[in-house]
Amino acid sequence: MASVGLAPGLSRKLKKVLESRTDSPDLLASLNTLSSFYTENTQQSRRNLRSTIEKKFLSINHEFLLSSDAAQQALDRVEDEVNALTECCDHFPWQGIWSDLGLLLCLRLAFEKMGLLIFSSDLDQPWIAKALNSCSASTGDIISTTERLKQELEITTQRQEIVSYFLRDYQLSNEEINALREEDLDENFFKALSHVQEIHANCKILLRTHHQVMYDSFSCIRWVQAECRRLGDTDNPEVSDLLKTAVRCLKERPVLFKYCAEEVANMRHNALFRRFISALTRGGPGGLPRPIEVHAHDPLRYVGDMLGWLHQALASERELVLVLLDPDAVVETGPTARRFSKNTESDSTHTESDVIFVLDRIFEGVCRPFKVRVEQVLQSQPSLITSYKLNITLEFYSYTISDLLGRETALCNTLWLLKDAAQQTFFDILKTRGDKLLRYPPLVAVDLSPPPAVQEGVSVLLDIIETYDSMMVPVSGKKPIFDPVISAFLDPIVQMCEQAAEAHKSKGVIHSSRRSRMSSDSGQISRDSSSSVDALLGNNTSISSSQNSETPSKIFLINCLSAIQQPLLRHDVASEYVRNLGAMIDNHIRALAEKEVDAILRRCGLLNKMSHIHNSVKEEEGGAIIGPPLAEIEDMSPASLSESLKAFFGLVLGSGGSLPEFEQMQVPQLRSEACIRVARSLAEAYELIYKAIMDPKNCYPEPKSLARHPPDQIRTILGI
Repeated sequence: MASVGLAPGLSRKLKKVLESRTDSPDLLASLNTLSSFYTENTQQSRRNLRSTIEKKFLSINHEFLLSSDAAQQALDRVEDEVNALTECCDHFPWQGIWSDLGLLLCLRLAFEKMGLLIFSSDLDQPWIAKALNSCSASTGDIISTTERLKQELEITTQRQEIVSYFLRDYQLSNEEINALREEDLDENFFKALSHVQEIHANCKILLRTHHQVMYDSFSCIRWVQAECRRLGDTDNPEVSDLLKTAVRCLKERPVLFKYCAEEVANMRHNALFRRFISALTRGGPGGLPRPIEVHAHDPLRYVGDMLGWLHQALASERELVLVLLDPDAVVETGPTARRFSKNTESDSTHTESDVIFVLDRIFEGVCRPFKVRVEQVLQSQPSLITSYKLNITLEFYSYTISDLLGRETALCNTLWLLKDAAQQTFFDILKTRGDKLLRYPPLVAVDLSPPPAVQEGVSVLLDIIETYDSMMVPVSGKKPIFDPVISAFLDPIVQMCEQAAEAHKSKGVIHSSRRSRMSSDSGQISRDSSSSVDALLGNNTSISSSQNSETPSKIFLINCLSAIQQPLLRHDVASEYVRNLGAMIDNHIRALAEKEVDAILRRCGLLNKMSHIHNSVKEEEGGAIIGPPLAEIEDMSPASLSESLKAFFGLVLGSGGSLPEFEQMQVPQLRSEACIRVARSLAEAYELIYKAIMDPKNCYPEPKSLARHPPDQIRTILGI
């Protein structure tokens, strides 16, 4: 069943009853009074409770009126007599003389009548009442002011006596001062000197009594300093409740509290220095854990153990200092434990500054031995990967300890300096490695494969990338930018490959020039017996040989860049450098395809003819004066063009040679792309020649017999 809600009025009354307090004195007194006349608890009595209370109220008022009737009658009589005194005073001839008498009589009458003691008097003259009223009105303020001034005079007199006594006991008079300053000694001098001794004695008494708090504070600070010295003798001290109470009392006096903080810093400074040297050289109790310097041969573990020890010591020292300097603070265990529960914001900030000051002083002593050891590790020329791991380890602890200790402290400054030194060491090793590669570039292999230095460098870089991906990132920090590392690592390798390719190209040009001189003589002998196409190809051998010498260098560069790019494709951190490598590879493939196309066209005798065709097209498009038809130009004659096209068809159809397939290019996708680029460029060149032949303006006779294959067939033959 649905519950039925109460009426709003009834709900408010019920809420008011439930919220009322039953233990208040007023409510208890009311209930006690109600119980005196509410005798039986029946339904009729409850219904008539309001009327019963009202009747009781009326009866009480009625009794009050009856009781005050006698007082009212007495007051009426007083009023009548005062009126009579007033009339009498108005007719009395000596009002000034009898004014005081009238005042006394009026006061006496008022007190007696108000006390319900009716005093009978024959003085019923009206002038008395008038005099009493006038006197009361004029002297009332004077009397009250007089009483107040009298009390202030008494207080001032007492103070004056106290000051005079104090000056007598604690200050010399002018006569005594003059007596002490005079050169001649007399009786007054010794009296003044005796008074000075008395003043000194009084001051000692005053310090022992009224200023005992100051002595107590000095006693407290001496005790706290002694306890802090005791804490400095142990590695893991425990702070007693009594020491917490003493520090809490000293916080009321900032100067003394500062002395306490400095004493804590000095004691723990020495204790931490001893502990750090002991951890380095002797290890823990019984030799466990082993001394840190046992692992000095392993740079990464050696530095990591020292950093771990410092981080752990910082956490324990911070907890100890917080308990000492702020006993009411709640120590958090997080990396940014800087919130306090019972302090205001200003107190928390002040306490935190004190904590950082003390911790900075405590860890100041371990900075130098730690720095010296890390610098020794960096000067020992660690391996490339080890130096990078040292760099990221120092960076992680620099951020972590800065969160706990603050950035502008001695230990944090030392850590950041060592981090920068480790980073510089890493890049110096990279620079030395790159300079060595550039100083002695490798020879290009016969199969144009990348040199071993490329594969070795990429392998080391992959290890560094794996280290970078698995590095720890602090809460307040972020991963460093990795692009400078990749650039410093791979740029020398790319430059080495370019130098090797350039040296190989120069070597190929020398060899090709020698071959061209040797083949020129043989070409002269066999020119008469060769066919026209063979003669055309033979005449261009010396021209294309230097062009083809660049092809192996380009293929070598493409192989090297691909060997660098392919392993980095699956790593997002190297995406930007991978895109740059892709652009370089694409540029080299484009240049390789253009040079191969130029070489083919030159072998076929079409390269110089392409220049005439391009000029004709430009003149036609530019609206310039059109020269003679192409058929009338000597290089573009039908016979010359027919011989060149026969050579071109022989290369395309495979009867007079073959197109380059770039077999030494190691990536199949790039090899296919280079072949497609060459075929597409050849098809575009043939299409331009075909259009020029078929154009009636060029006056070629029987153009279809001259260009037997349309461009579509050439594209089909080339496979594009």
